[in-house]
Amino acid sequence: MSRIWLTGGSSGIGAALAEILLEEGHQLALSARQIVPLQALAARFPSQVLLVAGDISEWQQVAEIGRHIEHTWGALDLVILNAGTCEYLEPGHFDTELVERVVRTNLLGASHCVQAALPLLRRGKRPHLVVIGSAVTWLALPRAGAYGASKAALRYLIESLRIDLAAEGIDVTLVSPGFVDTPLTRRNDFPMPMCWSAQRAARRIATRLRNRPLEINFPQPFILAIRLFGSLPVRWRLALGRRLARPQQTD
Repeated sequence: MSRIWLTGGSSGIGAALAEILLEEGHQLALSARQIVPLQALAARFPSQVLLVAGDISEWQQVAEIGRHIEHTWGALDLVILNAGTCEYLEPGHFDTELVERVVRTNLLGASHCVQAALPLLRRGKRPHLVVIGSAVTWLALPRAGAYGASKAALRYLIESLRIDLAAEGIDVTLVSPGFVDTPLTRRNDFPMPMCWSAQRAARRIATRLRNRPLEINFPQPFILAIRLFGSLPVRWRLALGRRLARPQQTD
């Protein structure tokens, strides 16, 4: 039985992962901005769930979550940083506030959680840090500048951190999914090829985590395709991106 902190546990992959981990008998500290969706799990698994709601983009709230976990359990064995957001930049309407919102959650929020989690992982049994990234980091796509930049920066941060933590015996896994059916992606107004259900994605992650791999990527045909396109010459990638782009909106 492991002591696990899972962020973004109120919906999508996070909620599906929470179900799996609790059914396996683990102790689970659940974070999300809204506590209400987490209370149903706490009611079903009262002896296993620790509710630690908060906004990961706010350092003080994350620090309080860390203190609560430390006071209750003293250590963590596994941390899964799943919380994230996505907004799209419209052609002809660059929005720096949008970029800041996305980066604040996906990059800085994850960084806040890492800072709070590391002291607890260092006291844990076979400590393991898992971060949910995105396959978009391998290929620039139209309108995805804010989201892709945040996830590309997160990839670099986690890959660098993996090197730094190796000497301490803390394993680091980066998960890069393709499209997954979640409340967030249901707002997308474009096709999502090879889209997986959140339950299928969560099962793949939970199964693969047992071997503590460096990376988990899925679905494989999509990952192979996007990495292939991402390796094309720059002008070819530009031509591909222009074919996928929508016309510029006008006021």
